[in-house]
Amino acid sequence: MKKKIVDSLQQFSKGMFVPVLILPIAGIIIAIGNILTNARLATYLPFLKSPLINGFGKMLSGSLVSVLVNLGIIFCVGLALGLSKEKKADAAFTALLSYLVFINAMNIFLSITGKLVPVDKLRGSGQALVLGVQVLDMGVFLGIILGILVAYVHNKFCNREFQGAWQIYGGSRLVFIILIPVVVLLAVACSYIWPPIQSGISSLGNFIHATGNFGIFTYGALERLLIPTGLHHLVYTPFLYSQLGGAATIGGKLVEGARNIYFAEMADPSIAQLSSSVIWDARGLSKMFGLIGACLALYHTAKPENKKKIKALILPAAVTSIIAGVTEPIEFSFMFTAPLLFVIHAVLSGLGMVFLNIFGVRAIGPNGFIDFLLYNLPLGIAKTGWPKFILIGLVQFVVYYVVFRFLIEKLNLKTPGREDKKEDVQLYTKKDYKAKAEGEALSKDNEEDMAAIIVDALGGKDNIKKVDNCYTRLRLIIGDVSKVDQQVLKEQTGANGVIVKGENVQVVYGLQVTRVRKVVDKYLGISAE
Repeated sequence: MKKKIVDSLQQFSKGMFVPVLILPIAGIIIAIGNILTNARLATYLPFLKSPLINGFGKMLSGSLVSVLVNLGIIFCVGLALGLSKEKKADAAFTALLSYLVFINAMNIFLSITGKLVPVDKLRGSGQALVLGVQVLDMGVFLGIILGILVAYVHNKFCNREFQGAWQIYGGSRLVFIILIPVVVLLAVACSYIWPPIQSGISSLGNFIHATGNFGIFTYGALERLLIPTGLHHLVYTPFLYSQLGGAATIGGKLVEGARNIYFAEMADPSIAQLSSSVIWDARGLSKMFGLIGACLALYHTAKPENKKKIKALILPAAVTSIIAGVTEPIEFSFMFTAPLLFVIHAVLSGLGMVFLNIFGVRAIGPNGFIDFLLYNLPLGIAKTGWPKFILIGLVQFVVYYVVFRFLIEKLNLKTPGREDKKEDVQLYTKKDYKAKAEGEALSKDNEEDMAAIIVDALGGKDNIKKVDNCYTRLRLIIGDVSKVDQQVLKEQTGANGVIVKGENVQVVYGLQVTRVRKVVDKYLGISAE
């Protein structure tokens, strides 16, 4: 049972990537729009005063905010797409239809039962306008529930076909036929069930916020501790996109979730001070500063004869962490060889977020320095306090360095470059590490060879049941995990780490994982869909 639960959560976490990874794009476009309409910048850059550029900036900011206030339908379609096993386009289209059926069915039922509140009294009523239809305000949770439901029914019935005159009702059309009564009944049920759930979510959010720094610390530490399982997305996603991360009325619209509130506030120049909810999206502090101190400690504590090789490993990983916020290449370098350091890393990451809150920092830095600059600089120091973010980050850099170096030397931890066997660190050359970091290991000349090595290390074609990927990991379902050669995957294919949980195998490749997935799919003859 435990294995099934973990497997299901991992599948759900993977599916969440489809909607979640598109949302930062909306944020970046809003940030660019904010730059084009920034009055302070216009003083130094006169071309920004042009009505054309200013108007274009307002269009960018205003139009993308609509994405953030319609997360329900985005998560519904995205999750159905991500969780469906085949015919993904059909699943996404069915999800869209199901969402429309649900909100209209709920609206009609609430109207029949006299539960609809007057439109001018929506605020605080627990109801909202969704795509112009008044329903209970289920927010992103409606999208998640419907997305999972559609994917489940789709996977079960999408290949069911009929003969004769009934054949036009098979496949994806059958899926929608089945879903219509199910979704209508779900809308009726949610009309009774959701209000107490909504009250519970609100109370939980209030409790988390009431615990103040303890709640922030727990959130920050858990978000890192769950990295090995791939379930860390389930910690931060509800805070970023649901009522747990706060709720605010901005520009006459109710906005829920820390990141959504931040982006909506970015697009509204009348707001003088950002809300405190944005602290939940300050996860990039340890990515841009803390782990870089850890990298320096790993380098300085390596054996003298191994320093060159360790530098070749650490430097690209550190740059990737600072610029793009991808930390797994660093974390996997000590996660299994020195798990105590990983626990310390989680604790220090949580404490970093606490100090941001103590000093009233409202800057966010979710995915590295590029995002940090785009999101915070245009808003100014008064709104975000971004210089204090950097100062706290520099302190965190020092703390990570001192603590990591002390523990490594005091406890003689076998971090990279300190292994007893000399050959352990001689398996790589500087060229190998550089190739891995730059993606050269998958150049066009050796893509097929690399794919063959990966597949063989996973036990061969017949041993691979399913291939998928998230932002940094190749995720597979393997028939016989005993055939998986972790050493070959790490040494010959550039993997930063391998995690085996039952039949689920995750191979960490960092930012080049999409390319790895593509060549493996091609080698296995898997459809491009």
